[in-house]
Amino acid sequence: MTKLWQKEGVSTAAEIDRFTVGRDREMDLHLAPFDVLGNLAHAQMLETIGLLSPTDFEQLATELKRIYPQTQSGDFRIEDDVEDVHSQVELMLTRALGDVGKKIHSGRSRNDQVLVDLKLFTRSRLWQVAEATRRVFDRLIARSDEHKNDLLPGYTHLQIAMPSSFGLWFGAYAEALSDDMLTLQTAYRFANRNPLGSGAGYGSSFPLNRTLTTELLGFEGLHVNVVYAQMSRGKTEQTALNALATVATTLARLAMDICLYNSQNFAFLTLPDALTTGSSIMPHKKNPDVAELLRGKCNRLKALPMEVTLVMSNLPSGYHRDMQLLKEVLMPAFNDLLDCLDIADYMLEHIQVKPNLLDDSKYDLLFSVERVNELVLSGIPFREAYRTVGKEIAEHTYLPPRALHHTHEGSIGNLMNEQIVAAMEQAMAGFGADKALAAEQALLA
Repeated sequence: MTKLWQKEGVSTAAEIDRFTVGRDREMDLHLAPFDVLGNLAHAQMLETIGLLSPTDFEQLATELKRIYPQTQSGDFRIEDDVEDVHSQVELMLTRALGDVGKKIHSGRSRNDQVLVDLKLFTRSRLWQVAEATRRVFDRLIARSDEHKNDLLPGYTHLQIAMPSSFGLWFGAYAEALSDDMLTLQTAYRFANRNPLGSGAGYGSSFPLNRTLTTELLGFEGLHVNVVYAQMSRGKTEQTALNALATVATTLARLAMDICLYNSQNFAFLTLPDALTTGSSIMPHKKNPDVAELLRGKCNRLKALPMEVTLVMSNLPSGYHRDMQLLKEVLMPAFNDLLDCLDIADYMLEHIQVKPNLLDDSKYDLLFSVERVNELVLSGIPFREAYRTVGKEIAEHTYLPPRALHHTHEGSIGNLMNEQIVAAMEQAMAGFGADKALAAEQALLA
């Protein structure tokens, strides 16, 4: 097949095709539904400025809406001699409509076509990640409320420090995800800007209506400057991957805690048999492989923004083919993180918490600060009370005051989970995803 960019009578060696196309056919299957949406918006805009007749537009829209379900069902494929998804969709339109199909590319470059596809893809996947993150958040809040009275040793430097609780522990990771949602929102809003109409980075002499395509695709706004629209390639991927890495960092740390707390040396919680694996030599083993793999997968995700940074290093403005490689970094990352979020939710649902942990005398020193505060409340200056308790510990006369009276905001006795939930709801509302979803549905109607 003739490529979108191919000159008459000029061909490319098969080895060059293999090297330059790379994994694009595989990666571009992810972009197929978004290429159809971009074509629908572009065609409607071309009709309003007179580059397509109403009949041409109606034929193109009908055919694009016929192609779209194929991209959802798995029936859509990019043929072996077709370079990418953009070429495949245009080929399908031309086969069905003849010369009308060839008109779809007016006022557009493959550069802004792939950019708009990537923006729509990234926007969609980030919202999927946001919804999955919210499900894990809700699970953590529920477990926090359920176990707010179950005390847990708190550690600094991996040494016992002060009393904590499972309510605090679960709630801490919930609040972490609430903060992580802000990074997802930032990435979403950056992806939610329209590059269509920037062409190869220098616009077009056609009177394109970029505001219209922005509205039709449900974008929050334009990448206004056509040169910068092209410069957003790479930046979009890096911003998205930074957001995914932030969520992955929280999950990796949670997984590490679970590995520690499930071990016999800590024994704070138990993973049910269905969540563990055994040993081929040690019959007693119940290994937390799920948590370990969650930790490993999330740590790999944390490396991806640097991979984009290195690919983009020292590139001048304008488009460069190096950027094609970023698809291979970006696209699998979404599925990997969504899988991690699903398994984290499942694991958190089934974790069994051990009650009455602090009744054990080995945790007596956890209450040393309570003893200091007890003396302070009786009128003794803090520094003197601190030295007194230190002396009691050294002389083995210390008696731990196990009754806790923590009431300040965010403490054992006052988790304030309702405020954490409110912060999460505010973060999710900031995406503006309803507008994008409504616009996509309207294009396909």
